[in-house]
Order: sequence, then C-alpha cells, then structure tokens
Amino acid sequence: MSIDKQSDIAANLQIGPTSAGMVRIYIEADGGIELPLDFEPEEAEEIAEELRAAAEAVRAMSDGGKPKPKRK
Repeated sequence: MSIDKQSDIAANLQIGPTSAGMVRIYIEADGGIELPLDFEPEEAEEIAEELRAAAEAVRAMSDGGKPKPKRK
C-alpha cells in the first residue's frame, strides 16, 4: 500500500510518555487492532520533525508554494 493511497480503515491515535521513559504512539484501529509503538525521546523528536516537514510541504502545495507567515 502506498502512503498516498486512500483507506476506509478508521483508527484512533494517542501519544504520550510511558513510565519506562519512552514516548508511546498508540494506534487503535477497526477490527480490534492495537499497536503500541515506543520510541526513545530522540527518535520521537525526529518523528515530530518529519511531521512538521510534511505539513509544511502540504501547505506549500496548497498555497502554490507561498510560505505562510509564522504565528506568534
């Protein structure tokens, strides 16, 4: 499945710290699927940077490449 392919599967996403010092991304999907993904803090920061970069890329595509002013 391509990352750009549409899907009818619904899922819930939760993100938070664990008592073991990890950052957990917890995905619960239709059909009883539960997927806990644990990351070291540094890995979680890298994931956050990738999410921000993807969001900026989408904004640039939808704005015709014009950067948006930064909020304060």
